[in-house]
Amino acid sequence: MMEKFDEKLYLVDMYEDDYFPNFLVDKIKNLLKEAVEYLESGEHDLGDIQKVFDKAIIGINDLEEEFGENDSEIETAARESIGQTVRDIIKHFNLNVDDETLMQERDW
Repeated sequence: MMEKFDEKLYLVDMYEDDYFPNFLVDKIKNLLKEAVEYLESGEHDLGDIQKVFDKAIIGINDLEEEFGENDSEIETAARESIGQTVRDIIKHFNLNVDDETLMQERDW
């Protein structure tokens, strides 16, 4: 059985930056955790994995307004932090896909 994805790897830079409210970073983390839990549940083809990540990324897109209401935004530092988390997930699960493909639905 594969080792679980490390909780400490989620959105490290966003959690360390006060510009991003933790409760909103938690919402992004939970969306990404759903994708990780799917991956941890067993073997899946890339098409199904893509659908799960599309759902997570669209969910993150939907948080942009809430970030704005809290004097924050999903901007460069957030993009980098989310991207790093996705790259860590890809590496952990040895997925044969790049991060830009998994995040293709992003509008940030």
